[in-house]
Amino acid sequence: MNDQPLRLVLIIASTRQGRFGAAIGRWTAGIATGRPEFATDVIDLAELHLPADLGGSAHAAEFIGCIGDADAILVVTCEYNHGYPASLKLAIDTVRNEWAAKPVGFVSYGGLAGGLRAVEQLRQVLAELHAVTLRDTVSFHSPHDHVDQNGRVTDPATAKSAEAAAHTLFDRLTWWGTALRAARTAHPYALTG
Repeated sequence: MNDQPLRLVLIIASTRQGRFGAAIGRWTAGIATGRPEFATDVIDLAELHLPADLGGSAHAAEFIGCIGDADAILVVTCEYNHGYPASLKLAIDTVRNEWAAKPVGFVSYGGLAGGLRAVEQLRQVLAELHAVTLRDTVSFHSPHDHVDQNGRVTDPATAKSAEAAAHTLFDRLTWWGTALRAARTAHPYALTG
């Protein structure tokens, strides 16, 4: 099992019309596919219709299964009104125990704060679900100035620093994903309550 690639689920959180998340998601997926230790699945919440009442549906079952099978999760999130988007909260709440003992990393974007306030809120929510959030992140401040719609970072200095941060983040996801996969295999994570 240790020689199998880690199953990485990359979640693009924003569903807003005219969103920039797809471009940041393309950039992130491009970095991920260059990392041989990962087998990456991209889930765009704009294409996933989850019931607001948290009831069952084919899309909900598919999403729950993806998180359950994941060895690591990477969330690409924007910041709306100093928080993360409602679509992401719905997705998180649709899944329950499958988050437990899984590492979660973040690529954020937006305004001067670069989405970091949204990431800090997500750390609190995911801790309640027994997920392990990573300290290292990638953050795009004022992304419209540095990234085009195809996910290409147009400013050389931003490209260099963003790629360096991304590789650090992926290194951490590799370490935590490998360690937690081995731990879950040797001793399944027990949830109480």
